[in-house]
Amino acid sequence: MLEAPVGEDGSLQGEDAKLVTLARATRARTGAAQGAAVRDTDGRTYAAASVALPSLRLSALQVAVAMAVSAGAPGLEAAVVLSAGAEGDPAGAAAVAELTPAAVVYAVDERGRLPA
Repeated sequence: MLEAPVGEDGSLQGEDAKLVTLARATRARTGAAQGAAVRDTDGRTYAAASVALPSLRLSALQVAVAMAVSAGAPGLEAAVVLSAGAEGDPAGAAAVAELTPAAVVYAVDERGRLPA
């Protein structure tokens, strides 16, 4: 597994920090419990929020992976799921791994920090 460039405050750096920014903005715009963003192997990014409808429940990461797949992404490099407590998303991580087993999935808090 690749080591993430992490700042002294525990936040992701570089290209992965951009995913945090996209996930945070999407979550804030929608008021959803989670925001997520993925980067495909071509460098394109997809950002999504969790969906909580009576007839449909998807994590933000599941939605972001579905967006990438439906756009024809050949694979994923990295993914970020952002939530208040930096909870992981096993179902979303499974979707990422199914598409690209080597992709890195980060769970971060609202400030973009990895859990200690």
